Amino acid sequence: MNLLTEDRDGVRILTLNRPEKRNALDTALSKALLEALRAADEDEEVRCVVLTGAGQSFCAGADLSEFKGLADSQAAEARAELTMHLHLAFSKMVTPVVTAINGAAMGGGAGLALAGDLAVMAEGAKLGYPETKHGIVAAIVMANLVRQVGRKAAFELVSLAEPVEARRALALGMVNRVVPDAELHAAALELAAKLAAVSRPAMAQTKALFYEVGELPFDQALEKARDANKRMRRFGKSGEK
Repeated sequence: MNLLTEDRDGVRILTLNRPEKRNALDTALSKALLEALRAADEDEEVRCVVLTGAGQSFCAGADLSEFKGLADSQAAEARAELTMHLHLAFSKMVTPVVTAINGAAMGGGAGLALAGDLAVMAEGAKLGYPETKHGIVAAIVMANLVRQVGRKAAFELVSLAEPVEARRALALGMVNRVVPDAELHAAALELAAKLAAVSRPAMAQTKALFYEVGELPFDQALEKARDANKRMRRFGKSGEK
């Protein structure tokens, strides 16, 4: 199986499982991951998702060997559409996602690493956007990167294509925690357990508002926050949890 699934006390662990390909994303794995994220979000027993990679890498990005067979423009467009929906899925989920970056996360893999709501990174791991070295563009992953680290740092990362060590990734705000390699999964699961303890309605409203206000002018963001405040007050009075 190219994607492994395990449930632990309300936490669903998704493991990219193509270690011989450094967990590179081909169409099959991209579809499997997108479907697994959506399924986890629909399952009320799942309160948090942890995404990691099997073997020594988190994800090497797109499987470039597959692109050689995408001479048909429609096939190339379909693949781009799939990639876009995969990266968008994280912010649209009610369920929080923690990425556990166990090794190199490059290109689309770096995009996945940052797509989670929180990220824990092993000291020995690296993040990078090497696309320009291959004469291509870090296209779909750029939208999220700019929003997370700011324009100057983002342009340096996508133009120079130099990998980022864990400590610099932390300083840039790309990840939340850096831990020794051997402690990565325990640290990610500990963080996931804390998120899983938050009530589902509160988490749903928090995620929705968080991603919405980041793209709005300040006055509109406050209006959205006011509306969310009203909804949660009514929800609390109803006695639901």
